[in-house]
This record gives sequence, C-alpha cells and structure tokens, in this order.
Amino acid sequence: MNQYLSIISELVFGFVLLFIVIRLLGKTQFAQITPFDFISAIILGELVGNGVFDDQVKISQIAVAILTWGAIIYTVEMLTEKFMKTRKLLVGEPNIVIREGKIERDALKKAKLDMNSLQSLIRQEGYFSLQEVEYVIMESNGKISVLPKSEYDLPKTSDFNMPPKPVHLPTGLILDGEVVPDNLTEIGFDEHWLQAQLAMQNVATFKEVLYAEWSKDRGLYVVKYEKKSS
Repeated sequence: MNQYLSIISELVFGFVLLFIVIRLLGKTQFAQITPFDFISAIILGELVGNGVFDDQVKISQIAVAILTWGAIIYTVEMLTEKFMKTRKLLVGEPNIVIREGKIERDALKKAKLDMNSLQSLIRQEGYFSLQEVEYVIMESNGKISVLPKSEYDLPKTSDFNMPPKPVHLPTGLILDGEVVPDNLTEIGFDEHWLQAQLAMQNVATFKEVLYAEWSKDRGLYVVKYEKKSS
C-alpha cells in the first residue's frame, strides 16, 4: 500500500514541478500545444518507458500511475471548463504586446519575448515592418495573432487610393455565461450598461450568453447558448 501511495505522491509532485518549469520558460516553449499536452507527453512517455525497460516495475504499478495521471489531467480540464477564474492560472491568458501600433514592453517581458523574436513571429504572419500592425496578441499557446493597420490589410486600401480607416480591436465581455470584469472596465463601461445592451437583443441574463464581444465600429456581438432539444 505504501508503495502505491509513493507512486501517487511522486506523480502529483512531478506534475506541479513540471507545470511551474513550463510556465517559467514562457509561452513560446510549447507553441501549438497547451502546457498540459506538453506535460502529458513527457509523463506518459516516461511511464511507458519504465514499463517496457524496467523489469522491476509491475503492471499493477504502471496501471496505478497511469490512472492517477489521467485523473489529474481530467480534474484540471474540468476545473478550467467549469470555473473561468482558474483558466488564467492553469492555462494562461493572451497578452497584447502591440496596442494601437505601440509596443507594450511590460507585456513583452511577461510573455518572455524579445524584439528579435517578436519581429520574427510578425514576419511569419506576412508583415515585415512593425509599422504595418495595429495590434499583436501573444496567445496562451505561444502563437501570435496580428491585426494590421487598415492600409496594410488585404486587399490593401492604399492600392485603391482610399483614406485609411481606424482599426478597433474587439473586446471579449462574456465567456461561458460569466462577465470578464477587467475587459469591461478597460472599455469604460459597467455591468448595468452590458445588461441594457443584452436586453436590446432579447437576452435576460449573462448566463444565457456563450460569448459576447464589443467593438467601437460594430457594437455588441452576442452568441447565445443553444437550447437543447428535448
């Protein structure tokens, strides 16, 4: 019994330690996959390797280790799915590293990103000058999303001698039925305003909304939960 408890405790400790290390390394270390995918690959590979090459490891011990690890990952996924506040801690959040054409140095440091890396990532998106972009967002999976200035968007308005238009970044206000208070404060509104806007679209409560975003040029965009058919 003590042997199995030792396996469980070592797995939990290994999960916590690996998670901390990956978060410290920065988002670009696990681009295109989530931190938990990365950790799972390492741990599961080690478990299988031990089972194949170590004669001292019993099948029952491998089973306990794999089941414990599966339970940890399942619990984490359930927490991030049901409780929005846990997503920032466990999964991370996007960082705006260029806002309205201006570089956010604090956001760059937070994302563990230097200027050379930023320029390289922007070039990979097809933009070869920082002057061409209005917003750049470092996503939680290490990728970047680029919103170009209107005159450099495709098709380029400059090709038609059209005057440039202001570019507005949409702001997510409701995720999975819960208001994102920081985003609401950032655009200068409160929950009373949001409730009034939802009422105009025949939405009674925040819980009815799967996703809602707001932008200056298009107003409030709302996606309601689909009603389950009986």
